[in-house]
Amino acid sequence: MLGTRYLMNILIVPRATAFIAASCIQHTSHLRTSAIRMASPPKIAKTTTELSADIIAQLGKPPKMRENPAFKKVDSEEFHSIFTPELEALVDIFKKYNYELRIAGGAVRDILMNIKPKDIDFATTATPGQMKDMFTKEEVRMINAKGEKHGTITPRIHNKENFEVTTLRIDVRTDGRHADVVFTTDWQLDANRRDLTINSMYLGFDGTVYDYFYGYDDVQQRRVVFVGDADVRIKEDYLRILRYFRFYGRISADAQSHDKATLAAIKANAAGLARISGERIWAELQKIVAGNFGLELMLEMFNCGLLEQCGLPPQPNVTEFKRLCDDLKRFEQPHYPILYLTSLLHTVDQAMKLHERLKLSAYERDLALFITQQRQRVDSDYHTLRDYQKLCLQSYAKRDYVEQLLKYANKLELYNQLKAWQTPNLPINGNTLKGYGLVGKQMGLVLSELRLLWADSDFTLTSEQLLESLPAILEQLQSPSVSPNKKQRTQ
Repeated sequence: MLGTRYLMNILIVPRATAFIAASCIQHTSHLRTSAIRMASPPKIAKTTTELSADIIAQLGKPPKMRENPAFKKVDSEEFHSIFTPELEALVDIFKKYNYELRIAGGAVRDILMNIKPKDIDFATTATPGQMKDMFTKEEVRMINAKGEKHGTITPRIHNKENFEVTTLRIDVRTDGRHADVVFTTDWQLDANRRDLTINSMYLGFDGTVYDYFYGYDDVQQRRVVFVGDADVRIKEDYLRILRYFRFYGRISADAQSHDKATLAAIKANAAGLARISGERIWAELQKIVAGNFGLELMLEMFNCGLLEQCGLPPQPNVTEFKRLCDDLKRFEQPHYPILYLTSLLHTVDQAMKLHERLKLSAYERDLALFITQQRQRVDSDYHTLRDYQKLCLQSYAKRDYVEQLLKYANKLELYNQLKAWQTPNLPINGNTLKGYGLVGKQMGLVLSELRLLWADSDFTLTSEQLLESLPAILEQLQSPSVSPNKKQRTQ
């Protein structure tokens, strides 16, 4: 009873009707039998069978709510652009079986901002089991079996278009990454468990906007706030900290319009990011740093104590980061997100630690290592276009790495010259050197030295002229001193 009364209290607003209270009791009864653990597949935790007062308390403080959530209709080009024959067929199926279906989340936000949505998520009152029965009867193929564990069914309509449809739900227990959830038919309860007000709206197929927590107003005012209590929303999933900054960059018109209470909640929960996987963090972080207000947002994240949790050093090179962000404005956009992050690093070891935390791609890892190794040699060992052309020919350097190094060092003219340069073909290959008894690693070292000689000649030496240098190169490589190439690779 205590749980029921609490749930009624968080839903009631000054002018709410008795119908809402009755609905709360009905849904509380439903919650006792419809719980499932949203854990990482393939394991699912034990089913929750009771909705206790402690669980209800985790829903957070009641946010400000509209008296009439269905307050507006849209009739824009962006809205009409989503209607394909497949979507209309999907809508007809749900109507036939008397289940509600609406567009949910980010697609609604984009349409209200006059942006054609790239991805569309759908929410429904039908449970996964009910959807499976419905689509089976309609002979609609379903894909992505793992989605059912998260309340999502993915029908493929007309064997042409896939739609992810998720049952309305409430998060009642969380560990900062996963949640115990219960299915519901109450759209307001589903909206209440979402992260930001701008992501908590729904859109009917007649154009009706369903907005419970003034997300529409926040979109119009370019304001990014959590649904209800920011501390509660963050503790449900600590990745929401980074989602806040990502959406701030997408939505806000001002780099410094953060809500102080929201930043305080983020700072208080910074350590929670340690519980989030590196892959999920990197997916958000690269959108933040390369997006709108990237400089300001990263500095704010540093002030909140977030960067160390993301694999960056405790005292990142903020001065270098500011310099790079300013210099990169001279170059054509976009830029690799890892290029920005590399400027925050002091050493090669820190680049490896960043990789270990974020699980960077091989390209991103090697680019970060290359720049941290080579940036000190700019203007000392590397001066001319020829120097960078020769660097491109090294076995440890890809041409794109060298181009990124020039961007990093703010060498716009050299960057443009290198981009325009067509790499000529070395007139000697491995087959030629096999005739001299060279194989394996030794052949690679000889080819590297021949490439450098060839570059020094402005790429004019013929194969015969290059072979004349072969005895001297072999003698040099057989000497006890370390070869030049190996020195460069280990610096």
